[in-house]
Amino acid sequence: MSGSSAEEGDTSALTRAELDAVAERMAAAGAELAGPLQSRLIAGGRSNLTYRLEDGTSAWVLRMPPRVGRTPSAHDVAREFRITSALRDSGVPVAPALVLCEDESVIGLPFAVAGFVPGRTIQSRADLATLDDATLEAVTARLVESLASLHGVDHVAVGLERFGRPDAYAERQIKRWSGQWELVGEPALTPLADDLGSRLRGSTFDQRSVGIVHGDYRIDNTILSLEPEPRVAAIVDWELSTIGDPVADVAMMCVYRHSALDLVLGSASAWTSDRLPSPDGLAEAYVAAGGVELVDWEQHLALGYYKLAVIAAGIDHRYRVGATHGEGFDSAREAVAPLLEAGIAVLMEPA
Repeated sequence: MSGSSAEEGDTSALTRAELDAVAERMAAAGAELAGPLQSRLIAGGRSNLTYRLEDGTSAWVLRMPPRVGRTPSAHDVAREFRITSALRDSGVPVAPALVLCEDESVIGLPFAVAGFVPGRTIQSRADLATLDDATLEAVTARLVESLASLHGVDHVAVGLERFGRPDAYAERQIKRWSGQWELVGEPALTPLADDLGSRLRGSTFDQRSVGIVHGDYRIDNTILSLEPEPRVAAIVDWELSTIGDPVADVAMMCVYRHSALDLVLGSASAWTSDRLPSPDGLAEAYVAAGGVELVDWEQHLALGYYKLAVIAAGIDHRYRVGATHGEGFDSAREAVAPLLEAGIAVLMEPA
């Protein structure tokens, strides 16, 4: 646990003064702290930093952007706080939101604090190996059902009518991720990115559904409870969430099954394992669970590949400017071209 001073050169550590400032905000929000906060940086994640906070009795989770190498809208802890607050009584499993601080003078960055949700996180292939086949089958079914449940929430009824524009979602996503590429993309790969981007702009997206889009849905962005029966205890990592076309959310979940995700994450990830259903199998299970009709499926898959390629480029960009901490960031660059090529290939397949 940290709590006294940041090590020299470690921009991820929280200082004693920062933890005390966080504690003041938590107390003002109604949290009863038994003692000074201690923090531990939780491994994993390629965007926001995630810490476990403890006071000797209770635990919470703090999320904040990296201190350097930030790109616009890519580390939005405010979005995460607002959507989990709105979903608290919806039946969709989320961590209880506690504090949102957008005043960067407090610790130098915006941050959000939520209650700690006990359970299992399945991130790596080794984590997945701890689940037998029957448990994994049940977990996968609950994951898909939870996504379908999210897409069934009336975003207006839960107070998210201004959380995002409901129309022209795909077109706005193409514009957004094209803009991100301009900030972080490697010049040598720009012709390939431009090719896929141009094909996407020339595609037709017939949006027939509107709902809450998580934007980053897969097994390692959930907390699981395995006893007495497997269930999703909380969906986490909401910083890419918005209002839009749920089909894109399902497509992104399936795109993450591509082996290049291992390069993006820097390790053998659980979600790329061949023990899990194929992308087609996941899509079929989602529809069977009551999800929306998967209109323009190939176009949305291609958009998902484009998005993940830009995310990989962003990770590489932060790695090159020294804004990342820990191991596993140096392989993201290798994922960019295969993902762009996969997106082009989907759009070139005969109907």
